[in-house]
Amino acid sequence: MMNKRHLTGVIALGAAAALALTGCSSSSDGGSEGSGDADKTITLGFLPSWTDGLSTAYLLENQLEQLGYNVEMEELTEAAVLYTGLASGDIDIYPSAWSEKTHASYMEKYGADIEDLGAYYDNAVLTIAVPEYTDIDSMDELAANADRFDGKIIGIEPSAGLTEQTETVMMPEYGLEDSYELVTSSTATMLATLKDKIEKKEDVVVTLWRPFWANDAFPVKDLKDPKQAMGEPEALHFLGTNGFSDTYPDAAELIAGIQLDDAQYGSLEDLVVNEYGEGNEAEAVEAWLKENPDAFSTQLSN
Repeated sequence: MMNKRHLTGVIALGAAAALALTGCSSSSDGGSEGSGDADKTITLGFLPSWTDGLSTAYLLENQLEQLGYNVEMEELTEAAVLYTGLASGDIDIYPSAWSEKTHASYMEKYGADIEDLGAYYDNAVLTIAVPEYTDIDSMDELAANADRFDGKIIGIEPSAGLTEQTETVMMPEYGLEDSYELVTSSTATMLATLKDKIEKKEDVVVTLWRPFWANDAFPVKDLKDPKQAMGEPEALHFLGTNGFSDTYPDAAELIAGIQLDDAQYGSLEDLVVNEYGEGNEAEAVEAWLKENPDAFSTQLSN
């Protein structure tokens, strides 16, 4: 059963992000020696409820501040807004983009104004999941069991690539358009629904992804995908606004050196989201860096 403290933090993050759709930035006060210089300020855009980006945003904040940058953390709620800001230069870095497949439509639209700064993780996947006690194991069993799930697949944000993949590829591929509705709102709402259903031992089907801490916090299982409708694994990338590496060459070099394996990424996300929680992300990153002093080639230590 999921620790209630964990979910409370995520719901709080989702609520906070909802207030920031138009962009509400907060400057770090980490003592950056270049904080008074405009060209020493870097803005990180991320969705707090998508905890891969949350975790890597605070990792970058720590590392970039050690290079003398003033880091501004821009919390948003929609991927579309984030990509628009990145392409326009209002946001300098998106710290965890599923740009190869899941966010491919955004890259087609904005890619000419975006610079790929490198991939930090290479085995990200989109999933459809049910509780472990639910006695179906494959997506091709969903059509015949729509009544058990009230004809609903519980999703996340409408603009998420996961939402598009589920609605435009997976559901048609498995013949679910007439028997299921994809219910979208937010990651926090999806997790709250999942938690409630599991506590009541009721059936539910949700959209999930890996890496994501909720796969370990909840007793869930991925449904098999014999038609590969959710796509192949992809890498998670750091994206910069066009010309980022020319403007901030030392930052680009540091970022290009960050590559994390499953254990390293998993421990970072667990510390940021679960062990330390909302409001203590910087301390969580410091703890992780001490535990992983050689996690990546360009790592800086305090």
